[in-house]
Amino acid sequence: MLQIDFSVDVAGEVVPCVLWKPSTPLESRILLALGHGGSQHKQTPSIRDRAIRYATTFGWISLAIDAPKHGDRITREAAEAARLNTERRLRGDVNAPSLSSAEKIAFLDTLAAQAVPEWQAALDTTLACFAPAIDSVGHWGVSQGTWIGVPLLAEDKRFRCAVLGLAHLHPDHDAFRRAAQQITVPLRFAFQWDDPIRSREYGIALFNAFGSSDKSMHINPGGHTDIPATEVESWDAFFQRHLK
Repeated sequence: MLQIDFSVDVAGEVVPCVLWKPSTPLESRILLALGHGGSQHKQTPSIRDRAIRYATTFGWISLAIDAPKHGDRITREAAEAARLNTERRLRGDVNAPSLSSAEKIAFLDTLAAQAVPEWQAALDTTLACFAPAIDSVGHWGVSQGTWIGVPLLAEDKRFRCAVLGLAHLHPDHDAFRRAAQQITVPLRFAFQWDDPIRSREYGIALFNAFGSSDKSMHINPGGHTDIPATEVESWDAFFQRHLK
């Protein structure tokens, strides 16, 4: 397995990227874009481990980038503060700092406006320089990976399928609704029934908003980080079915 670190320049920002490739003589034809969660980064263990498994088990290439104000684009102190606040919110701490609904919507729209062209630039560089034989591109990203993934999938038609989840659609989030409606690729959407930071009602609303005719929503018991291993196995089968 080979790891390639590179960066792209987008609107004056240096965006760190990482690519994992199988160390085989045959060029892989499948690429997975892996979107990390909030307060994480491009080499968070869950991302890195998934990419290594895809390379060694299936011969797939994986790409990840640091989202705005994440990973190498933020100080270690700020990253640690964000991680601790996320942990408090996941424990249901009502005193943890949080945004109002209007502030959250504005934040997510601003995040997507910056992150989508960054992802597109990273894909352009990957396909031109590191993986020219790719003919199938899929997307995996839950939580923040979905907040960015939905507008990315709506904008960029290179993706053939996607796994999303752990996000919801607030009734006032018009831009996110319109983006979801524009997605027509096969879709798997995962949700946790007891998630303290995502509304069940709004999670189902997001699933309903997706324009895909081939879509399924898998709801499991437990909190935000309790997605079961069986769900992960089903994602592998989903990608094998739609990317080969």
